[in-house]
Amino acid sequence: MRVTGLLLLVAHLSTVAWLTLRSRTVPWVPAANLEPLATIRAELARGWSWDVVQHLGGSVLLLAPLGVLLPLSAGRLNVSPLVSLTRTAFAGAMIALAIELLQSGVPGRVPDIDSVLLGTFGVAVVHLAVVPGARCRLRRRHGHLGDATPTIPRVGLAPKADALSGSRTYL
Repeated sequence: MRVTGLLLLVAHLSTVAWLTLRSRTVPWVPAANLEPLATIRAELARGWSWDVVQHLGGSVLLLAPLGVLLPLSAGRLNVSPLVSLTRTAFAGAMIALAIELLQSGVPGRVPDIDSVLLGTFGVAVVHLAVVPGARCRLRRRHGHLGDATPTIPRVGLAPKADALSGSRTYL
């Protein structure tokens, strides 16, 4: 499950990089937007149209699969839903911010703080919609995986590798 998650995560991030970091030929480029919610307010002031839905919805949906792919690549079943949401949303925000910072050096692309906000919102919504229910079903199906650390029968000690938590992931 973890390997599949990592492969899907790399494939998705490669597609996002290809879509967002290609240069565009445009006759003019507006200034960067560093004021939160300015683009969203301007789009909503234009009224509801297909262009507005496509612009705002595209920003939400671009990184939304990360809400599932990041926890899937970590492969943990027993984690607090709030901690998982916080870590996944933070990771999604950092990926969105990195994309916007990289876009500042690409001709024809303009960084926009609202893209970071919308991308983070998409990651959080998809995470809330899918991950807690999926983890609950997987815990019911594979309940024996969350049991206590097995011990050596005659000695009563746990294996040393399981006692150390340095190799665990926490997404």
